[in-house]
Amino acid sequence: MSTKVYTLEEVAKHNSKDDCWIILDGKVYNVTKFLEEHPGGDDVLLSSAGKDATDNFEGVPHSTLARTMTDDYLLGDIDESTLPAKTTYVPPKQANCNQDKTPSFIIKFLQVLVPLAILGLAVAARIYTKSESA
Repeated sequence: MSTKVYTLEEVAKHNSKDDCWIILDGKVYNVTKFLEEHPGGDDVLLSSAGKDATDNFEGVPHSTLARTMTDDYLLGDIDESTLPAKTTYVPPKQANCNQDKTPSFIIKFLQVLVPLAILGLAVAARIYTKSESA
């Protein structure tokens, strides 16, 4: 059985409440009739209308039933060559937070000592205020 292959340009034309197509995992679906039934509301699907909704779909837990229901709306495959290349996030390079070359054991010691000192001051202040009020 041959499957119809759609381009992203073709899918992008179907981006309204009256005509809503989405792409999931390389497959094209006409979800227009499902908009009113979608448990998350039609806005969720409409925000991905005419686009690749794979990341949005996978980002939310879906039951096995929900995943098999997609078969009812399948139109065909997407021509992968028409999809934009996926980019991966590369965080910017940041300066070393230890620019003055303080030995790491001193930093770790201070990370423990400073909160303990604050806690000690808070306890001392509480004891002092109780003894003043007595």
